[in-house]
Amino acid sequence: MSSDPGTGRIDAVEFRVLHVSPKTNWSFVRVRTSAGLTGLGEASLNGHETLLAACLDMLRPRLLGAQPDEGLPALATYPHATAGLVAHAVRSALRQACVDIQARARGVPAWQWLGGRRRDQVPVYANVNRATTDRSPSGCAASAVAAVAAGYSAVKIAPFDGVFPDQLATPATRAAIDAGVQRVRAMRAALGAATPLMVDCHWRFDEPTALEVLDRLADIGIHWFECPVSEQAHAHDALGRIRQAAAARGVALAGCELQTGLDGFRPFLQPRRVDVVMPDVKYCGGPVALLAIARLAQSQGVACSPHNPTGPVCTMASLHACLAAEAVASLELQVGESPLSQDLVFGADPVQGGVARPIDGAPGWGIELDDAVLDAHPYAPVPAGLDERLG
Repeated sequence: MSSDPGTGRIDAVEFRVLHVSPKTNWSFVRVRTSAGLTGLGEASLNGHETLLAACLDMLRPRLLGAQPDEGLPALATYPHATAGLVAHAVRSALRQACVDIQARARGVPAWQWLGGRRRDQVPVYANVNRATTDRSPSGCAASAVAAVAAGYSAVKIAPFDGVFPDQLATPATRAAIDAGVQRVRAMRAALGAATPLMVDCHWRFDEPTALEVLDRLADIGIHWFECPVSEQAHAHDALGRIRQAAAARGVALAGCELQTGLDGFRPFLQPRRVDVVMPDVKYCGGPVALLAIARLAQSQGVACSPHNPTGPVCTMASLHACLAAEAVASLELQVGESPLSQDLVFGADPVQGGVARPIDGAPGWGIELDDAVLDAHPYAPVPAGLDERLG
């Protein structure tokens, strides 16, 4: 993983946004070097695109003229960063781009630069949340069935629309929780008992509500229960108790998608407070950091399944990291939201039959961005994907 003088020096850093749907933008960085190499990274954070661009503007003077080394001090991520998740996203994207350049300079796929391929393919599960515009129980069930018909062997949804931890006692919130439970139960009935079904709670509950919802879903056999409560320090002990309650019901507890670096993940692994960590390559510090997090998780008997509900650059960076990781359980894929996921990268699609494989013979991530597609779908405002009360 050493830097290579053949990469040249960074002479341009671009920021591009693709408007995917009324609720989604994908944000990308493109780093160019004096040797004619280009590297890609993704920093998608819905509703915060102008802040991402401003953060990149602040970093750019520190990068121009430097070698594209993912270990540059300017690209380090810290849990206490003053710009928070925005800074983590921008720096993680730039670190992705540097890995892409390093691999391209050698003419090898990124997994090889990351240490070598430990598996030929990675299991991929379908996140159908954004594709499911019909949020009725039957609409959610139809999305799940369509994902399985497309070859995915496991399905995830975030069913608790409109639930917030500071409003749990209100009648409207109780109705929203009931609606979420009905969505999950309808999906299980449509899928049958054998297909793993994951439930993402997006930190919407407190401990008693999380335990109540676990009880209400206990008889249908969900695979994992994701992010039920805040991951801030005040809730760490509660998270551990929820994990124990989930284990008693045969359910794994998953989380940590917004954490960065080993220091961000360590409180959930030592002591063990989750069964599955979900580092996101666009927040955790990039692909090299993801590998370090996966190694730490493995040492503590915790599975690693990277979070990846966004665009194709994040998918490729996550895939190459998963190929190089010593142990990885699965990779998330946002399914069915938009055909732009393939259009943007000239039709490149690493996913076939519910598994992901690298693009044969292609250096770096193995993809390029089509500027015509970017130009045809420019930035448009979308709602913030993360409410400030959550996480």
